Amino acid sequence: MAGGSTLPRRALGRRLRELRAEAKKSQLAAGLAIEVSKQGIGRMEDGQVVRISTAQYRDLLEFYGADEESKAEVLGLYQEVKAAKGDPSSGWWRAYSDVVNPHFDHFMSLEQACSRMTAFQLTLLPGLLQTPDYRRWIMKTTDSAMSPVDAERQLELNARRQRRLAEDSSFSLEVLLSESALRHQVGGPGVLREQLHNLTEVGNLPNASIRVIPFSAGGHSGLVVQSFTLFTFPALHEARPPEPPVAFVEGFTGALFLEEVHVIQRHRAAVEDLRQVALDEDASRDLMREISKEYA
Repeated sequence: MAGGSTLPRRALGRRLRELRAEAKKSQLAAGLAIEVSKQGIGRMEDGQVVRISTAQYRDLLEFYGADEESKAEVLGLYQEVKAAKGDPSSGWWRAYSDVVNPHFDHFMSLEQACSRMTAFQLTLLPGLLQTPDYRRWIMKTTDSAMSPVDAERQLELNARRQRRLAEDSSFSLEVLLSESALRHQVGGPGVLREQLHNLTEVGNLPNASIRVIPFSAGGHSGLVVQSFTLFTFPALHEARPPEPPVAFVEGFTGALFLEEVHVIQRHRAAVEDLRQVALDEDASRDLMREISKEYA
């Protein structure tokens, strides 16, 4: 199953949130009923990993007054979550948890489960496009005390992430970049020149699209929205609708994972606006080559 247990876990959490709302119970009350914290109930409903036993799920369903059909649906999803955990490829990135941000586990769960990633970046390139030297500069700037061993492990993690573009035809990446992201001399002219060459190479992949919003486009909605990533997911089963999208916004000291319908709609509208002002893929590659020549 693509993305390991992420898709069934999200479906499980969403269904339990619906049952709690129908029962008019708070997260605090639900947690007290099965001896789990309010925060644990919230993480579970968000599709994150929480240690809750089968017996606790049954007790929660009783507390919500769920009918037999709903009980069977929830417990079936829980069995899918447990079955997916046996997949040796599930959660491979957790081996690097000691060298990444606390929110990165959830980000990677979404990245591995999604069928499409759409990213808009104002200043820096997304990890799936970064060369090792470009990434090294970011790591050094973020944590100057990072050991060489930890730095190499981060680079190894990023390289494994990037393999999906070449190896998984069911996954697609769309990146919309402000021209400023191509002109900031991250790591110096030589690093940037290599990075721009890499962008043109990745942009030739059949499942990747890289487009630039030039300075000549003037003001656009991205200047207000700021950088974000939109994850789009396939259906868990053919008979079910696709899993709802998630928008990810990262700041200097934390990150937000946004799922509210109106928030997703606004990010989708922003993507459409940005597509209207971005150069097409060929013109974007031409601009990258022009900028690269400036640093030759």
